[in-house]
Amino acid sequence: MSKKKSKLQLAQDKAQSAINKTNEIIEKLGSHTNSLYSVLNDIQELFDKIRNVPNEKRLQYEKLKDIRLNWKQQAEKIEKDYKNATVKNAGAGAAGVGAGVAVAALGPTAAMGIATTFGVASTGTAISTLSGAAATNAALAWLGGGALAAGGGGMAAGNAFLALAGPVGWAIAGVTLITSGLLFWKSKSDKKHIEDVFTLISERDVKSYDLAIAELYERISRIVDESEKLKDAIVHIDTFGLDYNKMNEAQQYELGAYVNLMSSSTQLLVHPIMGLHPKYSANDFIKFVSWKERKTDSKLCTDFRDLIISLSNLLYKIDLNSRDKKLLYKTFKRNKKMLKSLNMKKKEFTPAILDAVEDALEYSYADI
Repeated sequence: MSKKKSKLQLAQDKAQSAINKTNEIIEKLGSHTNSLYSVLNDIQELFDKIRNVPNEKRLQYEKLKDIRLNWKQQAEKIEKDYKNATVKNAGAGAAGVGAGVAVAALGPTAAMGIATTFGVASTGTAISTLSGAAATNAALAWLGGGALAAGGGGMAAGNAFLALAGPVGWAIAGVTLITSGLLFWKSKSDKKHIEDVFTLISERDVKSYDLAIAELYERISRIVDESEKLKDAIVHIDTFGLDYNKMNEAQQYELGAYVNLMSSSTQLLVHPIMGLHPKYSANDFIKFVSWKERKTDSKLCTDFRDLIISLSNLLYKIDLNSRDKKLLYKTFKRNKKMLKSLNMKKKEFTPAILDAVEDALEYSYADI
C-alpha cells in the first residue's frame, strides 16, 4: 500500500499538473503563432509590391517586418540552444528534469509558442521586462531547469538557479532543490510548519499558472480572430492595384487601416504572457536599492542582488512570522544542494539575506 501523500506533495502535484496543462496550451499557441506569422508575411509581400507608398507608411510596415523576423530568429535560437544544452547536460542527467516540454516535443512549433510566451526584444527595444538574452534563458529555465539555462544560454553555473524567478523557476527548483532541505528536520512540528510554508508557495503558483492558462487561451482567440481579418485584407488589397497614387482615397485609408492591423497582429507574436513572468523583477530591485528608507545594507544588496531577487519571487505574497523566517533560514542553510547551485558557501548565507528579502518585498507591496 502506497504511503499517503503529504499536503505539500499534493500541492506540488497540483502545480505540476498545472504546468503540464500550460505546456499543452503553449504548444497550441505555437501552432497559431506559426500560422499568424505566415499570413503576416503574405500581406507583407503584397505591400512590398505596391509602388509610391508614402515613406511614413512604408517605414512603419518595414519595422514590423524586422520585429517579426527577430521573433522568428528568437524561436529558432531557443530551439537550437535547448538542443545544444540537452546534449551538453545529458551526461549529468540534467536534461528533461525541468517543468517544461519534453526534449522530443520541442520542434519549431513549440519553440514559437515558447518565444511568444516569454517575449522577445524587438529591434533593440525590449517589449517585455526581459532582454532578448534573458528571455531565452527564461525559456530554457522553463524547458529544462537551471542546468539548461547554464548550458544553452551562456550563464555561469552558479547563476543558473538565480535565473529561476517566479512560478517558472520555483516550480522546478522547489521540488528538486528547495524542499530537499526539509529532510534535515527531526522535529515533526518544525517540519510540518515549514512544509506548510512551501505548500502556500505551491498553491500561490498554481493560481499563477491558472491565470497564465486563461491568458494563453485569450491570446490564441485573438490570434485566430486577427488571422481571419488579415486573410480578408489580403483579398481586398489584391483589388487595389499596385500604384498607391492611383488608388482612391477610400482605398488609401483602408490600406492604412491594414497597416494598423499588421501592427496589432505582430504584437500578438512578440508580447509575453505576463502570468509566467517574475512577480519581483530586476527593476523592482533597482527601485528598492534607491529607496532612502531602506534598512538593508548597500553592500549586501550588491553582493547578493540576484539571490535577493530570486528569494523575493519565492516568498512573494507569502506572510511569514518570526518562526517561519527562522525555520526557512535553517532549511536553506542546511541545504547543500541549493547552496552549491547558488555557488555559495554555508557561512555566506546569513539571516541578513532573508531580512533583505523581507525589506525588499515590503517596499514592493507599498509601491504597487
